[in-house]
Amino acid sequence: MASELTPAYAYTVVYVKDVAKSVDFYGKAFGASVRRLDDSNRWGELESGQTTIAFTPVHQRETDDLTGEVQEQKSKSRRNQLEVCFAYADVDAAYKRAVENGAEAVSKPEEKEWGQKVGYVRDIDGIVVRMGSYVKPK
Repeated sequence: MASELTPAYAYTVVYVKDVAKSVDFYGKAFGASVRRLDDSNRWGELESGQTTIAFTPVHQRETDDLTGEVQEQKSKSRRNQLEVCFAYADVDAAYKRAVENGAEAVSKPEEKEWGQKVGYVRDIDGIVVRMGSYVKPK
């Protein structure tokens, strides 16, 4: 029986320059369905299985003073401490769609030694997005 203190992973929050643009981009580039975009365009959510991917502005008075300002990516030779990952049955087709819809190509899908096909792109805010096949259990 689960305890009242057993956590359920609920959200990954991605800090972006323009919430509405990012929600639209992720829908087109990665095939995600929009769950919610609030009227103020300061919060957006995508349907992504059991966990929600949420977007909120990089700078906002509600959190900057409480938890500190978000460090923005300064160079493409460095990446953020966050990587968004999607699993697909057809990684090549998903990668092609992402690039055709504005994702920046980083590394075309290739087979990895752990049995997964993986490709990388950057989203419109420079965040690395991993696109991989489902990993087969051993």
